[in-house]
Amino acid sequence: MSKVWFITGSSRGLGKSLTEAVLAAGDRVAATARDPGQLNDLAAKYPDSAYPLRLNVTEKDQIVSAVEMTIQKFGRRDVLVNNAGFGIIGAAEAYSDEQVRSQLETNLFAPIEITRVVLPYMRRQGSGRIIQISSIGGRVGNPGLTIYQAAKFGLGGFSEALAKEVRPLGIWVTSVEPGGFRTGAFASMTTAPEIEGYQKTVGVRQELFKSSNFIAPGDPGKAAKAIIGLVDSPEPPVHLVLGSDAIARIKQAHAAGSEEMEKWLPVSISTDADEAADHTQNATT
Repeated sequence: MSKVWFITGSSRGLGKSLTEAVLAAGDRVAATARDPGQLNDLAAKYPDSAYPLRLNVTEKDQIVSAVEMTIQKFGRRDVLVNNAGFGIIGAAEAYSDEQVRSQLETNLFAPIEITRVVLPYMRRQGSGRIIQISSIGGRVGNPGLTIYQAAKFGLGGFSEALAKEVRPLGIWVTSVEPGGFRTGAFASMTTAPEIEGYQKTVGVRQELFKSSNFIAPGDPGKAAKAIIGLVDSPEPPVHLVLGSDAIARIKQAHAAGSEEMEKWLPVSISTDADEAADHTQNATT
């Protein structure tokens, strides 16, 4: 039986590649976008299985309406993909309050809220897959992306805890963490006002993203194929990293983190209460 997917941000980037691949595979998709007119080509090509819906992911009433309309249209919900998101590059102190709120609302609060609205349906049907499109930036921090990455780190933590919470209900949760993919997302990033003193950190990253020499290694079509395979897996991972660049950065971060932890280990364990320290020493001798 074909699956029913609900994919946010279906009109561009990875969301568009995934929506097209899912439809081509014979599944049905509630494809959402702020402007569903951008999905007319998919609706025309797949009239029985593509269901374009208007959705601003920061609007609770639109979330509830889109989820209910999907249930009415297809009768169930098998896969939720929280893909919609965007980033603004700049120094942490440079962002306006609106720029901070908009990134957190879209990249963190929205996927949490959509997940919470969808969960009752999946719980009642006793099955479901929830895919959170996070980022390597949700595992490794970089200058110039503090607010975006704060949201992605939060989404990864939410997903990891939720996976443990809902697994007994027949629901699997995976945080997908891509590196750089050729979606045009980096070049189209807006920026916060420049502030003196950050040229060697934030400035370097801004120049990298805008440079014609920067070519992301990831193929969105291959990422879509990997996500479809993930949904078909009987035991999907809680975290799935996509891209050789992302794997390399995580390995470097793990090595540096382990080295730092060992260096500061005496300080870390020095804060235990005396009786706790005695108990630990006795248990290891």
